[in-house]
Amino acid sequence: MNKHKSVTLTVLLAIGSLTILFPLYMTILIAFKSNQETARSLFALPTMIHWENFAKAIKITNFFQAFRNSAVITVTMVVFTLLTNSMVSYAIARHMNKGKFFKFLYFYFISALFIPFPIIMLPIVKMAAQFKFNNPYGLIFLYIVYGISFNLFVYIGFIKSIPVALDEAAKVDGCNPWTTFWRIIFPLMGPINATIAIITALWGWNDFLLPLILLNRPSMQTLPLAQYAFQSTFGADYTLAFASYLMALTPMIVVYLFAQKWILSGVTNGAVKA
Repeated sequence: MNKHKSVTLTVLLAIGSLTILFPLYMTILIAFKSNQETARSLFALPTMIHWENFAKAIKITNFFQAFRNSAVITVTMVVFTLLTNSMVSYAIARHMNKGKFFKFLYFYFISALFIPFPIIMLPIVKMAAQFKFNNPYGLIFLYIVYGISFNLFVYIGFIKSIPVALDEAAKVDGCNPWTTFWRIIFPLMGPINATIAIITALWGWNDFLLPLILLNRPSMQTLPLAQYAFQSTFGADYTLAFASYLMALTPMIVVYLFAQKWILSGVTNGAVKA
């Protein structure tokens, strides 16, 4: 029975890995091929590596300008998301059982998860124009606000696993809530902070719709908006498009591989301590 479960699990893991690795393989394959080779055989290896695809993609999309915009927006939103969302989550988690107000706040924030973005898209455009939020600063602010519902849900579940006795001990030692959070609680939140950082970074880096409706100048374009240049009425230049996709994809792969160490380390340490 155990052997049968092991084989089934291995097959499922193999299928899951293929669903992730195959699109990545196709992206790399097409990025290095010519249009003629792609038309002849989509899955065949390239006869020669076409590095000029990357040079052309960089020129068409103004890649480095868009890359800088995406990097600044993503890094800023991740930093401020971790700082603000974690504080709000800590305050609610530690007071949910002490009053109805904090419990109301919890369900109020969580309810935002059930509101489809297209419903509020047009009001966002109008309000952003009125408050001069149709720029990268407004985009960062909206990312932080819209991310709090999911982040709060994840954060509170983790904070509840941290013993309240640590807060009480810190209070006896003369720490106020601010000092307790930053010196004791926040350092213990390393694994969940890494998880939130990865999810937030992937969201901000790959998002297309919110930048599309807010950023009204070409100089403000993020990478997803710049890559839309490959779409045309008559089709798309897939070799240049996939070359651009591959360049845009690489930083997120590096970030994930780096942050994954923190997650695994935190989970392992937590298991050992338990």
